[in-house]
Amino acid sequence: MFKHILIPTDGSELSQKAIRTGVELAKFHGARVTGVHAIPDYHLMIAYEGAFDPVTEERIEKEARSRADGYLEFIQKACRDAGVPCETVCETSDHPYDAILKTAEAQKCDLILLHSHGRKGLAAVLLGSETRKVLTYSKIPVMVVR
Repeated sequence: MFKHILIPTDGSELSQKAIRTGVELAKFHGARVTGVHAIPDYHLMIAYEGAFDPVTEERIEKEARSRADGYLEFIQKACRDAGVPCETVCETSDHPYDAILKTAEAQKCDLILLHSHGRKGLAAVLLGSETRKVLTYSKIPVMVVR
């Protein structure tokens, strides 16, 4: 039924649970997986705060890329262990839902599988639900793992 599953990750335990579920589903269907992580655009944040320091920006971006590599490696390892073809993508976007949707379209995925929620407390209220936004704007099926 599904041939190409997009699995976003934010590195959380819930995200890792969704990854394991998505990889099992991909194996069952003989599908391939694309993992995606969105890094915030720190350049805009630093410029907005009024303190533009190229050294700080480079350090922040390097740390964010390093975290992203770790998050995406979790997907790659889960796929390797299950014998599922996998590739990963790291996008820069202040709106993770938008990066997820654009990656799904660019990679021609036929399912997006993600976890039900990520951030907690005030951050969740202020930032809104990325899962809800993916559900609202996606043109392809979305499966939510709780």
